[in-house]
Amino acid sequence: MSYERFAFLYDTLMNDVPYERWVQYVENMCREHGVSGKEVLDVACGTGSIALPLLQRGFSVAGTDLSEDMLTVAQQKLAEHGFQIPLYQQDMRGLELPGQFDVVTIFCDSLNYLVEDSDVQQTFIRVREHIKDGGLFLFDVHSLYKIHHVFMDEAFTVNEDEIALIWNCFPGEYADSVEHEMTFFVQDVETGMYHRFDEDHVQRAYEVEELAAWLGDAGFEVLSVAGEYGDAAVGEEEERIFFAARKKS
Repeated sequence: MSYERFAFLYDTLMNDVPYERWVQYVENMCREHGVSGKEVLDVACGTGSIALPLLQRGFSVAGTDLSEDMLTVAQQKLAEHGFQIPLYQQDMRGLELPGQFDVVTIFCDSLNYLVEDSDVQQTFIRVREHIKDGGLFLFDVHSLYKIHHVFMDEAFTVNEDEIALIWNCFPGEYADSVEHEMTFFVQDVETGMYHRFDEDHVQRAYEVEELAAWLGDAGFEVLSVAGEYGDAAVGEEEERIFFAARKKS
């Protein structure tokens, strides 16, 4: 799926997301597991909200995303802060970039947009091809708890001066999946009129044991599975789960 017009509203809607905590997680995992290299591939980089603080902390970053619009916003944002990085429009299931990296990340529950087991398995295989021996693969996912007890059959709203959002969640056709039906009303700054558009997104959660097994099959050693941006064990009501894995030589 692509984010279409949503890409240009994404940062407004996500302005309270603690992106620095993902960046701190990267630094913590690199330090804990002895990875001194600074080359990072940020898969599903979106509008560059994690790439930017990584760059500001001295990392060298390349990014990929399925959405051309997301990459356009990322390029503009990074340029405003004096950065220009390689950005590629690619599906994570078919990554094909030059060179390898010390760390590959897939953050902000982007992996949950893969709804077939084989999609995740193929992504892990392609990610491995882009990591140096001994390098790290870091990602987070929405948990089964979040899909079933936070999202399912719930409705959320955002009501601000220039944008409103009605967000309904329904059971998806895949096991442990949810469909996000989003309706936006965005104000035209010149006329004051609001324009409506709609987006439908689907996410699926996976068992921790499944993901760990698929990582092993793809040639990774699982180093940790944690909650709270790597700072706590995974609790029964954990909403976001963080995986750190090392590429086996």
